[in-house]
Amino acid sequence: MNDNILARNVSNVLLCAVGAVDGVAQLDDIVYVVCLSSSTVARFNITTHQRLTDIRVKGMRCTRDIAACARTARLYVADLAAECVWRVSPDGADIQRWLTWSPPDTFAPIALSVTSSRLLVTSQGSKQLRQFDTAGGDELRRVRLPHYMEPMHAVESPTGTFVIGHNNTQLKQRQVSEVNTEGQVLRQFSGSLDWSVRIAIDSQGHILVADRDTESRRILLLDAQLALRRVIIDPHQLNDKRPDRLCYVEQSGQLLVGLFGSDSFAVFDVLQR
Repeated sequence: MNDNILARNVSNVLLCAVGAVDGVAQLDDIVYVVCLSSSTVARFNITTHQRLTDIRVKGMRCTRDIAACARTARLYVADLAAECVWRVSPDGADIQRWLTWSPPDTFAPIALSVTSSRLLVTSQGSKQLRQFDTAGGDELRRVRLPHYMEPMHAVESPTGTFVIGHNNTQLKQRQVSEVNTEGQVLRQFSGSLDWSVRIAIDSQGHILVADRDTESRRILLLDAQLALRRVIIDPHQLNDKRPDRLCYVEQSGQLLVGLFGSDSFAVFDVLQR
């Protein structure tokens, strides 16, 4: 994503009447959607927009996010109520209650992101990030965050640092921060952001930020130094809906946007001229 030549164009909006969208992901030509308090993963063909057969996950209680790993060809679903991450094959034939936590090591997952072979898990109320191998589930790293950070979503950057959307309890504002593997803050972006800051990143380190603030309703583009480049998707393009979950597929240039409080998600083409 070259921020000097980035263009934007709404391609379609798909309705998925399964509840409020709480996560979107894509593997090959299939989009996978989870919704709040649903025990199913909805599937759509990204080209034809046809609704495919849902994947039912017995025991799944309160989904909060979904991520996809091309290397393992598996989906990963954060279940807040069950305090676990489910691992699901694209056809639903292989479903595992994969990562689990129990006292005293409680860890309630609310957000996921995948980089190559690594799954990054953000927990509600925790001051740390946990990273796991997507194949075997081995824990690779724990990143302890500053005491004032309430993380909402995090992604690994191309340089191995972590970019976090979070609430700053000291300043009482929402920020996007980059930290190293020791949790030390390298740089920050502060703006008029909603409390649930969701982000996506490309191979060059450019960052997309979903700002679902009632007044803003926009998606921002930050460069690798967390400097604001511009608004790339505005309220008009979103039909005045509030952007929430993001999934950027760099190979196709498509951006999937889950719309807050809505049973729909938008598909954008990120065009380079």
